Amino acid sequence: MPKLCVLDENKLCDNCSECNYCDLDSTKICDNCCECLDEGDYRAIKITDIITDPEKATVYK
Repeated sequence: MPKLCVLDENKLCDNCSECNYCDLDSTKICDNCCECLDEGDYRAIKITDIITDPEKATVYK
């Protein structure tokens, strides 16, 4: 099934990549800097380790 364009709901996606460009600077590819959002702050978490051992994982439940 063909995808629809995320910028124009009446158009099929033709891989033009226009949706990858920054809303504030049309010459820049979006790098998720979030400057286009009205919110100044956002929450984030930093993942420092991934526990794959089930016995070690029970310590953090």
